[in-house]
Amino acid sequence: MNMLLSILLQAAAGAALGKIGAAFGAAIAALAAAFGISKIGKAAIEAGARQPEMASNYRMTAIIIAALVEGACLFAIVVCLIAK
Repeated sequence: MNMLLSILLQAAAGAALGKIGAAFGAAIAALAAAFGISKIGKAAIEAGARQPEMASNYRMTAIIIAALVEGACLFAIVVCLIAK
């Protein structure tokens, strides 16, 4: 009986570590996406300041790239939460 209890406690501890790892993975993915989108925005604003006549093209490109980064972030978060 004592051995079975020990096995159950170890399994519960492993499951808890899996959930913590999944949460950290999702947090890292969200932070990486936020950093990437901020870099995209900064570059688009700087490019628009250098060539104002092309600012609308830079803005549309930045929006498309930001959407792709956000999609990759959401996919990473879903994978982290499923893999727990």
